[in-house]
Amino acid sequence: MIKLETLEDIKFLKETHTIECKSAVGRDGSGKLPKDFWETYSAFANSYGGTVLLGIKETSDGFELLGISNPDSVRRDLFTSLNNKQKVSVNLLTDEHVTNYNISGKTIIQIEVPRASRSQKPVFLKGNPLSGNTYKRLHEADVALQDSDVKRLLSEQVDDSHDTRVLNGFDFNDVDQETFASYRRVFLNRSPNHVWNSQADLEFLTSLGGWRRDRDTGDTGLTVAGLVMFGKMRSIQDEFPNYMLDYQERPEAKTEKRWIDRITLDGSWSGNLYDFYRKVFHKITSELKVPFTLSDGQRLDETGVHVALREALANSLVHADFTGRASILIVKRPDMFGFRNPGLMRIPVDVVTCPPRLPHS
Repeated sequence: MIKLETLEDIKFLKETHTIECKSAVGRDGSGKLPKDFWETYSAFANSYGGTVLLGIKETSDGFELLGISNPDSVRRDLFTSLNNKQKVSVNLLTDEHVTNYNISGKTIIQIEVPRASRSQKPVFLKGNPLSGNTYKRLHEADVALQDSDVKRLLSEQVDDSHDTRVLNGFDFNDVDQETFASYRRVFLNRSPNHVWNSQADLEFLTSLGGWRRDRDTGDTGLTVAGLVMFGKMRSIQDEFPNYMLDYQERPEAKTEKRWIDRITLDGSWSGNLYDFYRKVFHKITSELKVPFTLSDGQRLDETGVHVALREALANSLVHADFTGRASILIVKRPDMFGFRNPGLMRIPVDVVTCPPRLPHS
């Protein structure tokens, strides 16, 4: 939340991905909620939230304080429209989100638009989420979402347990047996006394969540998590046609497409997430130095950088949306490690926590 107290504060305002200024004076100059406020409201709600300042006009030299002579009328119009489903799909505001400020005898209205929860998205206008009525914030612009992006938001809204969905027509033959056997060996080495080690393969996969029975439908089979983690490449792409994994080592500290080492879905390996994780983690950590350090009399085989890279890689894979068109892309350069995955974050950035670590070898 920003706080404006003087004309000097307004002079140095700058519109960003979370700040928007609108004159909102209306035809008679007394103040009116502008029509394009709702595009900004939708964009902030579907992005990271933001602040709308009414009564401030952007000029070539910066910003000018205009003020609103009838702020009560604007506030009344705001809340009346917020509760009109034909205007906007959800009201995210309370009185605490709307504040009047008096600067040099003029009133401005500050509106704090919170980020919508996953169950509330998409926040859209005119009673229809499609056809350009849903917006996101890009830099200081409100950009209409394409229908494909809106449909992804709609699926995220109701799909709380997407990874546990039982897949129709898939069975244990869609699992890459070499990958699954490798995982079992790693699990045994890391937890030799675990009760799961005595289970048969299908029971073990069930314990991991890769196989289940849907109690509502009675269907039994491979889950989404089991398929993408241990499945064969062709089987995964049967369910997710846009599924793509890509690791690139680039030789220079600049944006370019040239690479000197690459792992992608070329048919020479299984193509599932577990094998990709193992291959890529080895690549990105192979040149890291490990100084001699003891902990409880035992030498540490990795550094904090190893841990951070492991968490970043695991997070990129675990939280990817494989219905999207973009690939998972991991980049290693002399100056950086880059991690990109398709999809939207299910929780706000400020409360993100690391996922459980994947077993590795």
